[in-house]
Amino acid sequence: MTVIRKNPRPKTWSILGDVRKKPSEYEIVTGKALHHFRRQPSPFELDPHTPINEWYLKYREGSAFQVADWEGFRDPLQLTYRRYIQMQHEHEIYVENLIDQFERHDADAQLNSGWVKVLEKFYIPSRFPMHVLQMVSLYLAQMAPSSYISNVAFFQAGDELRRIQWVAYRAKSLALSHYPELASSASTRQIWEEEPLWQPLREAAEKLLVAYDWGEAFAALNLVIKPIFDAIYTREFALLAHTNGDELTSLMLEDFALDSKRSRDWSLALTQYAIAGHAPNKELLLQWVEKWKPLALHAAQGLLEVFTLAPSPQTQEDVLKRVEETYLEFLGSWSL
Repeated sequence: MTVIRKNPRPKTWSILGDVRKKPSEYEIVTGKALHHFRRQPSPFELDPHTPINEWYLKYREGSAFQVADWEGFRDPLQLTYRRYIQMQHEHEIYVENLIDQFERHDADAQLNSGWVKVLEKFYIPSRFPMHVLQMVSLYLAQMAPSSYISNVAFFQAGDELRRIQWVAYRAKSLALSHYPELASSASTRQIWEEEPLWQPLREAAEKLLVAYDWGEAFAALNLVIKPIFDAIYTREFALLAHTNGDELTSLMLEDFALDSKRSRDWSLALTQYAIAGHAPNKELLLQWVEKWKPLALHAAQGLLEVFTLAPSPQTQEDVLKRVEETYLEFLGSWSL
């Protein structure tokens, strides 16, 4: 007697709910990996009045920046850790090949001494504010209400570390070709702490470090300070380096600009998702943008002084106008 067996219907991953579809790799490794958001009676299995529970309840669950379900957000690139590492590995190979090519021709030794002074005053100390951008990205990743948000914030922190490492490398390379102080952490820190052009950004950075509400931290970092700083650093300073004969720095900054664009893209996606999910979020984000924008633009004005010191200079007014136009275009992309 022949027994006919029916093939059982394939089941979806129950963690995703009754969605009747095969989950992507991105959804499998990212979806609902964060278990403590809106968990009752407290996020973590400790006394509700322990400091860590009170912190999350106040600055995450207690934030006005909310939607019914943050699990619906998706990174536009749907990056997993594996894909992120693979993508950045390819970028690192590109940058390493660039450096090898320029070092074979001893390019750093041929740089104008006046331009080296600009690098000493602006490019090399830039690792200090980038450390702040990295730290706040990590805080955002820790406080985010969904692993879909946490992951992109962690990747953004990795991008900042990548920039910091290459600035440190270039500092040592320039020091070998010019003078040892370029690689001195003490000298560079003194510039960051005392040079007038850095002080407005120092103020903004230190205030950013104490923006504890997770929604405000996101708005201040990704919708104001980072896009304005990146417009100066990866676009305008790249152009200035090119006009002053420093092609290596210019090309490296252009590569970092791809990381900056990825940050803007996911920030835009999260902003649009939050507004679509809860309309009052638009006014809330507007308030945060208006609160932080004066600090960021004041910081930009301070930094742009260095553009006038280059052997082939640019005026502060022209550069600031382009930075403001770039930033307003970014704000306009999410109707704010």
